[in-house]
Amino acid sequence: MHSMFKSDSIPELFSHQDETKQFGILTPRVFDTSDAGTGKTRAWLEVLVQRKKLLGGKALIFAPKTILKSAWADDILKFTPELTYAIAYANNRRAAFEADVDVYITNHDAVKWLVKNKDLIEGHGFHTIIIDESTAFKHRASQRSAAMAKLVKLFDYRTNLTGTPNPNGLLDLWHQVFLLDDGEHLGDSYWRFRASVCEPKQVGPSPQHVRWDDKAGMVEAVAGLLEDISIRHVFEECVDIPPNYTYEINFDLSPKHRRAYDILKEHAILELKEGGISAFNAGVLANKLLQMASGAVYDDEGTVQLYDTARYELVLDLAEQREQCVIAFNWTHQRDLLIKLADDRGFTYGVIDGGASDKQREKVVTQFQAGFLKIIFAHPASGAHGLTLTRGTTTIWASPTYNAEHWIQFNKRIYRIGQTRKTETLLVTANDTIDTEVALRLMGKVERMTDLLEMLT
Repeated sequence: MHSMFKSDSIPELFSHQDETKQFGILTPRVFDTSDAGTGKTRAWLEVLVQRKKLLGGKALIFAPKTILKSAWADDILKFTPELTYAIAYANNRRAAFEADVDVYITNHDAVKWLVKNKDLIEGHGFHTIIIDESTAFKHRASQRSAAMAKLVKLFDYRTNLTGTPNPNGLLDLWHQVFLLDDGEHLGDSYWRFRASVCEPKQVGPSPQHVRWDDKAGMVEAVAGLLEDISIRHVFEECVDIPPNYTYEINFDLSPKHRRAYDILKEHAILELKEGGISAFNAGVLANKLLQMASGAVYDDEGTVQLYDTARYELVLDLAEQREQCVIAFNWTHQRDLLIKLADDRGFTYGVIDGGASDKQREKVVTQFQAGFLKIIFAHPASGAHGLTLTRGTTTIWASPTYNAEHWIQFNKRIYRIGQTRKTETLLVTANDTIDTEVALRLMGKVERMTDLLEMLT
């Protein structure tokens, strides 16, 4: 595809984007950890333009499915019309890769298919691979990570992009960096890296219940090792934007809800004390406690058992007091309860989750940005990337999340370029429940990640 835009309508790069461009031109392997909203996509497309002029050849871009068009393809049309591109979805992959274009854009899971069809890459002039949101490949043992480790060897120029490189600690970095340099900076063994930078801490009744925590001083050491391949720009230093404030909104469970929660908690503690329970089952129990604290829980048959709607009344009260909000939900029952209460109050809203098509997402975003929707209900996995919702000024989390990457990225939907008003992030938690522990762990993860990012700046 080609752009219809004329070159004289294309704005100049911001200074920080030009810095990224120059770094990318001079550095064949790059870990770009710049914040969301700093224009990483545009900067790296400019790098591809320069490589096209100097080398010819082709580039392959992996990104979340939800932003293949809205971020990468649309930015090519707007900013680098000299690049041609094809988007490869599941239903057109072979045809897309057989097209004669400069840039091929596809989703993360397509890597497994490409490894089986390497004939579409080898011998066809590919020299650059860009992995957007590279934390999708942080788990070295996953199928797509193993496939990517094979595929990257076909490329001389490799770039990883993510504003949240270590959401759970330094171990998240190893495979992302290995994909860039084949082990040059952090070694070629995950186990040796873990032994060097982490120490085990028993967190359950048996020695198998272990968490690997970063050793003191290792964040600084790892940042130093990555300095020559890393570039980072901080959002607040690149744009002039009103501040964002974060608040935790606490409430008490009703007596009936409290009794149900305490019974489930006692059952969970008993199972843990008896030992032999796996880390997976411990996670399941923790998730059930989170669900119970939310007011509803799934039984063994998958049916929702509703105990209380006070949390959702509070969330809608908070939304009612504000002009436009983006509300994060973690489970289907949360979405359904929020929608029901929004209908009862006559609110206009849209929904973005795994069931929403690209066209539906675009419609919801357009209506919200035009002021026709008061609320967008979104699952963080579907709404954390590729959405610009600057008409809103408040992000509300109906329940806390363990996922620091989702937390940071989802909150950036309203707090980004184009926002002209102060914004706020509200996290709703139930007192004396697992909510408060999850919120603490979440903020701890964010703090640890921020420490590394500051050292890479």
